[in-house]
Amino acid sequence: MKIYTKSGDAGETGLFGGGRVAKDDVRVDAYGEVDELNATLGLVRSFEGPPDVDALLHRLQDQLFTVGAVLATPEGTKASAHIPELKAEWAEDMERAIDGFEAELPPMTHFILPGGTQAASALHLARTVCRRAERRTVPLLREGKIPKAVVVYLNRLSDLLFVLARVVNHRASVEDVKWIPAKPSK
Repeated sequence: MKIYTKSGDAGETGLFGGGRVAKDDVRVDAYGEVDELNATLGLVRSFEGPPDVDALLHRLQDQLFTVGAVLATPEGTKASAHIPELKAEWAEDMERAIDGFEAELPPMTHFILPGGTQAASALHLARTVCRRAERRTVPLLREGKIPKAVVVYLNRLSDLLFVLARVVNHRASVEDVKWIPAKPSK
């Protein structure tokens, strides 16, 4: 199988289940953002952080393929019957993970600046990519073209990525940098 088909040379792409849309279609934009998020999580994993965090990120990458497949497949097509289901418990699992990881962190007293270790910095980047992916899915939700579970999943994931960035720094004995706003000049 060749990697190039030339079928997209005119600025269109095929959706799973049929139909062609412009490459800047909101659906294509949304699953492209999810793909970028997945690749960013791959980058995070390359920094070889804590094994429990790596295992969680691996599971999230697998789930993101399902999210991307849901976004790439219009509901009601024959192909939609072959797409794995995005499970509501995935968001619940993330909530439990957030609660567990937060239990080992000092309480936040300030906003923090993204940074720290390479893995934590990449997790902060992944969080912002996740937020962008979430913003790209909202119009599809509003139009009734995707299940609400997609937006819920991405919203919870961005929270989890923030907490994971803090955990990675904490376990490496790297303090988060507090954002202390400058006092306004009079």
